[in-house]
Amino acid sequence: MPTSLANTNLFKSIKVGDYELQNRVVHAPTTRVRVSEDFVPLDSMLKYYEERAENECGLLITESVMVSPRWGIMGCWPMISTDSQLKAWGKIVQAVHNKKSRISCQLFGVGRAAVPELLKQKGLQFVGASAIYQDEESQNIAEKLGIPLRALTVSEIHQVTKDFVVAAKNCILVDKFDYVEIHAANMYLLNQFIDEESNHRTDQYGGSIENRSRLVLEVIDAVMEAIGPQHTAIRLSPYSRFQGSKGIDSKTDPIATYGYILSELERRAKHGKRLAYVSFVEPNIFGAEAIEEAYVPDSSWVNEIWKGIIIRTGNLIHDEKYKLLKKYVDGDDRTLIGASRYYSSNPDLATRLKNGYALTKYDRSSFYKLMSNQGYLTWGNYGEDNHKYASEISRTIPKPLA
Repeated sequence: MPTSLANTNLFKSIKVGDYELQNRVVHAPTTRVRVSEDFVPLDSMLKYYEERAENECGLLITESVMVSPRWGIMGCWPMISTDSQLKAWGKIVQAVHNKKSRISCQLFGVGRAAVPELLKQKGLQFVGASAIYQDEESQNIAEKLGIPLRALTVSEIHQVTKDFVVAAKNCILVDKFDYVEIHAANMYLLNQFIDEESNHRTDQYGGSIENRSRLVLEVIDAVMEAIGPQHTAIRLSPYSRFQGSKGIDSKTDPIATYGYILSELERRAKHGKRLAYVSFVEPNIFGAEAIEEAYVPDSSWVNEIWKGIIIRTGNLIHDEKYKLLKKYVDGDDRTLIGASRYYSSNPDLATRLKNGYALTKYDRSSFYKLMSNQGYLTWGNYGEDNHKYASEISRTIPKPLA
């Protein structure tokens, strides 16, 4: 049986930004492609977040939400731009708040990870930090469709920042999200500027660590100015080897690159602009698989540089003794723990962790079922094999919230 975490810091309240969270359990960003063709959240998404909020989740972070189609699109991933999208997200936020939980919207641009066929269909260009494809398949499709990947111009880069600001203001001022999380991880647009593999620019946005970090810091500064640092957060993945990044095998040590970014964020914090939190993807995950312990690099350096709230995510609850989780959460009084895959199959994950209940194994085959409630809303709380209305729920076709 798993260990109970009731007496750890995980179940102590903590202030993040302006808000007191009931505990330090976080629903980490979890892409599930349950939105309409117009990128509008579905009624099933509201139910998904509501179920986790009512089961003692301290903070829910949404799946990645596109700030604008002009920086690339992914099929059936949400956006927050149109009136319908804003209205739908507002309903989700209200549902979470009604259950006494807090919610953060993860904002991102897609860049070179975009789907070329969708870009062609929507009449959009294929853009990234540089004209370097993430893989041969993407290149072949894009060139065949006549929309080759190109590098963003400097004026377009400035527009990227403006679009993040618009999206952030919509989140906080219109939809009443508690925080926005700037997604600078996993080789999407902002990370494409940070990473040497995807950024071969020779202007002020390429070359040195400082130049490659320039855009993400400009976005952070502009968003903080627009909505306040207490509502602003960032997600980083120094060791990711996803979508063309090399992680620990990068030419420049990730500690040098991300140590610089964190030191710049800490410098701003010392001048009164401390982010609500930094979300950090642990190095013990390679894509979807865990890395053998002997090969996992030490990530304690993050806490040595960044002195604010940190959320650690990635393979921290797969060990029933929760050794690494307890090391992090009890090692200081500012660490929260995020879970993604196990939150997909355990709506009451926080309750199970608190009481030492067994966890239900997730079903990877149901992660990305378009317009389907199967494997999305059909999981039960502890003691239930499935949701008591699982069959009925599976047959129900989800609808846009607005």
